[in-house]
Amino acid sequence: MLEKEPKFIILFDLQLFADDSTGEKTEPATPRRREEARKKGQVFKSTDLNSAVILLTGSVVLFVMFPYMVELLRDFTTLYILDRSLYDFNNEFAYQLFIEVAVLLGKMLFPIFLTTFITALLVTYLQVGVIFSAEPLTPKLERLNPVEGFKKIFSKRALVELTKSLLKISITGYIVYSVFKKSLYVFPRFVDMELGITLLILSKIVFEIALKVGIFFIIIGILDYIYQRYEHEKSLKMSKYDVKQEYKQVEGDPYIKSRQRQIQREAAMRRMMTEVPKADVVITNPTHFAVALKYDALKMDAPMVVAKGQDFLALKIKEVAIEHDITIMENPLLARTLYYALDIGVEVPEELYGAIAEVLAYVYKQKKIAL
Repeated sequence: MLEKEPKFIILFDLQLFADDSTGEKTEPATPRRREEARKKGQVFKSTDLNSAVILLTGSVVLFVMFPYMVELLRDFTTLYILDRSLYDFNNEFAYQLFIEVAVLLGKMLFPIFLTTFITALLVTYLQVGVIFSAEPLTPKLERLNPVEGFKKIFSKRALVELTKSLLKISITGYIVYSVFKKSLYVFPRFVDMELGITLLILSKIVFEIALKVGIFFIIIGILDYIYQRYEHEKSLKMSKYDVKQEYKQVEGDPYIKSRQRQIQREAAMRRMMTEVPKADVVITNPTHFAVALKYDALKMDAPMVVAKGQDFLALKIKEVAIEHDITIMENPLLARTLYYALDIGVEVPEELYGAIAEVLAYVYKQKKIAL
């Protein structure tokens, strides 16, 4: 007939199963959990903040460089209208025109592209730091699941993204409307203005729109960054069962570690008990403490504690001492002092030399009488 499993083991297993299956994720993520998520590429960042900073930086650089760009375009146009118009339009001329147009565009656009590229790298680095992971690029079949895709459409994240998009469109439209309304009086005057002045006024209007939209987008980006951080922390939360399992993986099973410590204590006790027969005297409390001392004048500067114990272990030390005819001397104060003050393998300090000398003298006297 099979033996019945103890009830407490069954309850323990059921409790673990319950924690694993229904435990709520209420605990903050551990450093190990965060590191594993980072290795998988699971980090939080706000793409809205990136876009806003890039937009604002690009607008400022474009506004600053606009006079320089107009000057380059004016020189290029003047050159081709007054000078290059006399040339025959052939393959060589078309090739030269293509090269010069490419150089002109490079001079005009390269500073803007370089600045926005460095800005994008810097903003991304400030948000997530340096991370290399191929995990996000790994194909996953669950991404093709139409049910999961349908759930994402009506998820809280999708609702937040929809709200942000509507807010961006509304505020951007209002900014464009307000700026154009404020500058509406100047548009009819463009007829009497030179082209350069017209372009300068238009650039200021466009820059004002871009600046206001960029500042608004940065505010949205900061709020989005806070939200993304909240969602990331929420996704990394762990249940109490997860924390226990991770602790077992990192530190080891507490039961196993406790068992290992018990085995180590038992081994240490056995080694200690093998030293008791080599002792010269065992000083007792008489019932609660026992300390075994050994002294070899040729090898030691002072007597050494070779074993000590309390209660049950003290009784075992006395039993071994009686078995091997080791002198047992009752001295409660000295026994307690030696037990609490000295570890096994430590020599007696100078302040106890007097008391120990009296004990050893008594022991050696007893041995001579016995001989």
